[in-house]
Amino acid sequence: MRRLGHHRLHGKTGGVGTKGMVAKLSIGVIVLLICTLSLLFSANIGSSPQPTRPSKIKVEELWESAASGGWRPSSAPRSDWPRMFISSPTKETNGYLRVRCNGGLNQQRSAICNAVLAARIMNATLVLPELDANSFWHDDSGFQGIYDVEHFIETLKYDVKIVGKIPDAHKNGKTKKIKAFQIRPPRDAPIDWYLTTALKAMKEHSAIYLTPFSHRLAEEIDNPEYQRLRCRVNYHALRFKPHIMKLSESIVDKLRSQGHFMSIHLRFEMDMLAFAGCFDIFNPEEQKILRKYRKENFAEKRLIYNERRAIGKCPLTPEEVGLILRAMRFDNSTRIYLAAGELFGGERFMKPFRTLFPRLDNHSSVDPSEELSANSQGLIGSAVDYMVCLLSDIFMPTYDGPSNFANNLLGHRLYYGFRTTIRPDRKALAPIFIDREKGKIAGFEEAVRRVMLKTNFGGPHRRVSPESFYTNSWPECFCQMNPKKSSDKCPPDNVIEILDSRLESVRDPDSTPQTNSTATGLKR
Repeated sequence: MRRLGHHRLHGKTGGVGTKGMVAKLSIGVIVLLICTLSLLFSANIGSSPQPTRPSKIKVEELWESAASGGWRPSSAPRSDWPRMFISSPTKETNGYLRVRCNGGLNQQRSAICNAVLAARIMNATLVLPELDANSFWHDDSGFQGIYDVEHFIETLKYDVKIVGKIPDAHKNGKTKKIKAFQIRPPRDAPIDWYLTTALKAMKEHSAIYLTPFSHRLAEEIDNPEYQRLRCRVNYHALRFKPHIMKLSESIVDKLRSQGHFMSIHLRFEMDMLAFAGCFDIFNPEEQKILRKYRKENFAEKRLIYNERRAIGKCPLTPEEVGLILRAMRFDNSTRIYLAAGELFGGERFMKPFRTLFPRLDNHSSVDPSEELSANSQGLIGSAVDYMVCLLSDIFMPTYDGPSNFANNLLGHRLYYGFRTTIRPDRKALAPIFIDREKGKIAGFEEAVRRVMLKTNFGGPHRRVSPESFYTNSWPECFCQMNPKKSSDKCPPDNVIEILDSRLESVRDPDSTPQTNSTATGLKR
């Protein structure tokens, strides 16, 4: 069911006028109608798909992927793929780029995408990114311990040259180690910074080391090909190691053996609660812990709980998550996979949620293997949670503000085939929950449903600030099977073969590659 808009034309009647006035009014109305229809027609031709809102929530439909509107994921280039853009072992680059990706697994994931793009922009050789695991996860797995390195390099062979480490320089029979010149890049640095400051240092020192490298390249770039390169990295090149993939798929198979399942990122952990400044629902001892954590890790700021909650800045409590799902008419047979760290406040916050939805699991309960139990809160545990949430039938983030885990997953699930997501509007829901706490129970579930009906359940939609590119890469990383615009046309199916042929011709300039002038991208 789709909610249809009803447009009514209202007219006013007056006294009897002359025939001339009637004629002029009739012409005016006709002109107005023509202009209106023209505007509507032109708007529909060039506008983004705005999903029609359903008139009511149908749980059975949410278990299926959202309507695609004729779009499918594609990170392939749409314009001609120039030879200079194809990497080659014989081609010189401007130097080596090292980066240190700080933060958690998913913040690092975005940084890796930016590192590949930065290397492409500067025509640099990328050294495998360093993951600053110790400071956040107390885990030294590193890039090689989490991601499939061979697959990463192979997938990006048309885009950048990648090496494991900076090789020694050999000159006049002597060997010299190249020391990368360290630079702290500005936050959200524009492309010009990489083409001037960074590139100048690279040419001078042969290698640069950018640290820290979280959010160090602007997200919004007016170059669709650069954005598609980010998608090739994020959704194709960055594949977890085979044993992590196998472990994740095993958990998904066990969960799905009993039917559909939903995954929830229950962001009710100490760091996020301290960041949000949401203390008042905790006892004095817990508040003391949160205030101490905030003082040690975040900038000083006066935060008032009631004000923060009223504008949707507090993470949803487990009970509130359960009440939303119950209002949407999910019943207590729903199987739910919880992706979360250690919940702050313990079982007293989980008990109301567990009462509403008793079939709760996490990676440890589904697969209590030795590897996971030893690394449940480390990079491997986070990687498994990521894959299970990606493959789940429905994903629900409870706090998708500064949460890189939730934001990356929302973008990946969109790219993975518009898989259903439930994104509660915390600001709109806040007054409803506050009224409920004051004893105003009547109409609670209906009010929640009205809010949720206005949300997007995972279909293609326009990216509006503050939504991140990594949360929504539409339209750059999508194409239309029956396009109205040539720029939305899907690339041909044989592009990999064509690019392989072109790459061979770069390695061997005397060869004559078999090319197809219409080939414009990778089938991805």
